[in-house]
Amino acid sequence: MKKPVWPILFFLLLLAAARQTAAQTAVFLSSGKIEFERRINVFARIGNGDDQWTELEKKMSNHFKTSYFDLLFTHEKSLYKPGRESDDKNAFFFFQAPAQDNTVWCDLAHEKAVSVKNVFEQTFLVQDSLRRIRWKITDEIKKIAGFNCRRANAIIMDTIYVVAFYTDEILTTGGPESFSGLPGMILGVSLPHQHISWFATKVEAIPVAESQVIAPVKGKKVDNATLKETIRSSLKDWGKTGQQYMEAVFL
Repeated sequence: MKKPVWPILFFLLLLAAARQTAAQTAVFLSSGKIEFERRINVFARIGNGDDQWTELEKKMSNHFKTSYFDLLFTHEKSLYKPGRESDDKNAFFFFQAPAQDNTVWCDLAHEKAVSVKNVFEQTFLVQDSLRRIRWKITDEIKKIAGFNCRRANAIIMDTIYVVAFYTDEILTTGGPESFSGLPGMILGVSLPHQHISWFATKVEAIPVAESQVIAPVKGKKVDNATLKETIRSSLKDWGKTGQQYMEAVFL
């Protein structure tokens, strides 16, 4: 005796309707708040020297240094700034990187950026255009903070290899620090050779007012070229350490 076909057809119709409803109710964010965890492999940056100074640095440092930043965003603007305090307070004080507490404002529609960077115990207000990055998008997918993200690779500052993961479920084309330019929000960045990464820990779908993403105004006004020349003249005798310092400032 053949089983009736209509229950199967009814089930298939319900399944199709559920999929259509899910597609229609998919959320694409254009405002919200993202928390990023920045993680530095301190031991890797110190190196593997066998001198007593290197060993002392490692003994007085945590292996990893962790800090947190918040990114507030609307459809066209974003503000990246220091977030909650980390429990990681025992890192060796000589290894505090320059510009480690950056605030970065971006006007994505007009390709403008304003950054506050503390360098040589002086606060600079860097006003310039957005960094243009030539990304190469790949097929690799990674889930970050609940979002499906696609990998993209790039080279910045001539030699620094960048791996980024972005999601097109967030319409704003920004990211942490000065990373942007992908077709969606960047939720993860890794610089393998610099031993540093930024990854989103949570994303909050909250309304963000324009007054919450205004450009900072305090600091000595410079552009990137002027700041670079200022630092270069101060680091001319620092060799490799000076180059690493310069990289840290302009990430």
